[in-house]
Amino acid sequence: MPSRAPRSWYRKAVVAASVVLLAAVAGGAFLMINQNQGSTEVRLLEAGAAPAGVTGALSAEGSASGLRLCNKSGSRVGVAIGYKDGRRWTTEGWWNIAASTCETLMAGPLVSRYYYIYALDYDQGGAWGGKAMLCTRDKMFTIHGIEDCVARGFDRSGFFEVDTREQPSWTVQLTEPGEIGTGGR
Repeated sequence: MPSRAPRSWYRKAVVAASVVLLAAVAGGAFLMINQNQGSTEVRLLEAGAAPAGVTGALSAEGSASGLRLCNKSGSRVGVAIGYKDGRRWTTEGWWNIAASTCETLMAGPLVSRYYYIYALDYDQGGAWGGKAMLCTRDKMFTIHGIEDCVARGFDRSGFFEVDTREQPSWTVQLTEPGEIGTGGR
């Protein structure tokens, strides 16, 4: 009998140590997952530069808060946006913005740091886009989720990232490629 006691104690110690180690690993994984889900800085891609002809800046004092887009090109443009709404991604479009005008895309103080924009040049062709693939369609839309766009009957378009630096208002300016926008209002 004495030979069984050490084995029984040893097994209990190994099981207890294994449970503690497993709990520590699971707890760490849980914290990492929740930290990413609760962050307002969730991004679709790593450090993607805006395409040529896009600038952004904190909106000037006195202007309405929110996300604004100013079309400084000589063409009419169609604009779609993507953003994280709570725990799900949403894309919306189309805003039709005449040449040399501005439109508010998101009214009120901005709640996310990162927004995504895709713009089409209706008059001369071409687009302002990027690497973040989101769902769109030809007609006005609000689409929840970014997975399986084509299987769900939508198109996939490459959006560029707008880093608002956690400001309550931000203005994006579209200019002709090669021109430099001024930011601000």
